[in-house]
Amino acid sequence: MILGMTQKTNIKRKVAAAPRKSKSKAAKTSYKSLPLDNILKGDCIELMNSLPEKSVDVIFADPPYNMQLKGELYRPDNSHVDAVNDKWDQFSDFIAYDNFTRDWLTAARRVLKDTGTIWVIGSYHNIYRVGSILQDIGYWVLNDIVWRKTNPMPNFRGTRFTNAHETLLWCNKGEGFNKYTFNYEAMKAFNDDIQMRSDWTLPICSGKERLKVNGHKGHSTQKPEALLYRVLLSSTNKGDVVLDPFFGSGTTGAVAKKLGRHFIGIEREDKYISLATDRINAVEPLNIEDLEITPAKRSLPRVAFGSLIENGMIKPGTMLYGPGKRHIAKVRADGTLVSADSKGSIHQVGAQLQGAPSCNGWTYWNIEVNDNLVSIDNLRAEVRANMN
Repeated sequence: MILGMTQKTNIKRKVAAAPRKSKSKAAKTSYKSLPLDNILKGDCIELMNSLPEKSVDVIFADPPYNMQLKGELYRPDNSHVDAVNDKWDQFSDFIAYDNFTRDWLTAARRVLKDTGTIWVIGSYHNIYRVGSILQDIGYWVLNDIVWRKTNPMPNFRGTRFTNAHETLLWCNKGEGFNKYTFNYEAMKAFNDDIQMRSDWTLPICSGKERLKVNGHKGHSTQKPEALLYRVLLSSTNKGDVVLDPFFGSGTTGAVAKKLGRHFIGIEREDKYISLATDRINAVEPLNIEDLEITPAKRSLPRVAFGSLIENGMIKPGTMLYGPGKRHIAKVRADGTLVSADSKGSIHQVGAQLQGAPSCNGWTYWNIEVNDNLVSIDNLRAEVRANMN
């Protein structure tokens, strides 16, 4: 479904005109509730300012890169390269681009929940300017993700290194806004139980996934669904609202629908709205039970080590072992440990024995069962399962 600002008005921003004013016009429509799972037609700044304040969970933005391409580009065999030369990516100068960037990022911060985060993707053409403005406005950078392309477009002229990556900046609303969603355990499980790093190796959008219109690219900068899958899996939960102010071919909406999230897209051009609408309508959402992910440990009920003693899972006098049995400690009746000159909680004694500033005792200590070491964290998981 497509919603416009008005039936008679088709708002378009002239990107190649004089530098933009720092304040956008007031929105002509004000939404009292979120227009979930819709594509709004119009100017992204005005439309974001028309949405309820602090109402969306995550924003994914793939803004114009201002690539400043000059002339046509050809391959060595003289075939034409279908590069990004769309008018929406053309700005008169850096001042105009910076003003536009500041306006839409300000509008985005207004509509983002205090618990929300924003993702902005870009290339070397624009990401440094975007990052500076993000920080000037008050956003706090959590990570910069390097998307390393397995199949990048070559540098046909041979005058530079092949541009084989793009950068995603992941930010919250400020240094003090720390209650954001990060599904750490789910991403670790997704990555074969190895902590996921900030460099992602993924192919560019190609083959059957690349949308075509009359044999040509439906959108010049269509992003792969695999990229959005990681973004949404890591930073959203079922039922969350994801806003994309530069909706384009609708990759964000397609992945959001598949993963049981709501989306709001903003797009100015009819051809992209039509392309995205058909694409999203064809998406089959995953079953509710298939959407379950490994929960973040900090969201789970707290279990004290003493609970294991109360439940008879560990008896006072039991010996706990560190990795490789390098350290040994005895459990006391009150749930504290004693080892040589060290006494205290499972965390304190683990840290003291290692000479470390801190220690997660749940993952450090083990009990011996049939000559095998079993993590006490497994016992905690049993307690939590009974609580639920």
